[in-house]
Amino acid sequence: MIQYKILPAGFFHADGGAMFGAVPKRAWNRKFPSDEQNCCILAMNCVLVWNENRIAVLDTGVGTKGLGKRAYYRFFDLNDIVDLIRLQGFEPEQVTDVVLSHLHFDHCGGCTYIDKSGNLQITFPEAKHYVGKSQWENYLNPNALEKDSYRKEDMELIEKQGLLQKIDTDSELFRDFQLTLCDGHTKGQLVSSFMSENELTVFPGDVIPTQAHLSNEWISAYDTHPLDSLEAKLKIKKMIENQSAKMIFYHDAKKTVSFI
Repeated sequence: MIQYKILPAGFFHADGGAMFGAVPKRAWNRKFPSDEQNCCILAMNCVLVWNENRIAVLDTGVGTKGLGKRAYYRFFDLNDIVDLIRLQGFEPEQVTDVVLSHLHFDHCGGCTYIDKSGNLQITFPEAKHYVGKSQWENYLNPNALEKDSYRKEDMELIEKQGLLQKIDTDSELFRDFQLTLCDGHTKGQLVSSFMSENELTVFPGDVIPTQAHLSNEWISAYDTHPLDSLEAKLKIKKMIENQSAKMIFYHDAKKTVSFI
């Protein structure tokens, strides 16, 4: 039986106008209050999923390296992903799978770290790391809108060590755990869904980053292809219709989980 635990990797500030796109501030500010710089607080809610044979981590947060270059986001209350899984009784070497919704730095930064000797190391050295094939191609050759969202030090060592698995079709990772490809925010995102205690749980990443973005028209200005974002939302909603389902929102600092 699959079990899971939400791993609170920390928080940061993002421009509300960018996060909510064409939605008027008077609408989004009721759900996400902003500060004097028009920024609202977003979370990084990773997930640990396990059964008797597999231990999977869904997204790894921003990590601990190179944050000085990202001072604009004012990260705070950061938790190391390794410390979080140890609280659940697991060691990083036991993790079998790392599923990355996409490769923007705030979702995969925890895949590697700098050790005490100043060397780059893989956080989960025994795990296969899953990413959408078209997302990997976008990572290698990013468009102008996304080039600052990718960091070579997050993923290149993983690919070099043969731990990268590229997904090009909707597939089953293991029993009762599905991967669904979606575009929109960026190419080739992986939406994870799994059955736990006869209930479907969906982890959509930035396809639906907060509960507010469940509304079809609430599309972030960070999304590179807005119409594809709309199509992706409809695809996920179609997938869960007529089922008892929960959704875990990666970026929602207030409503992490919601019944859909």
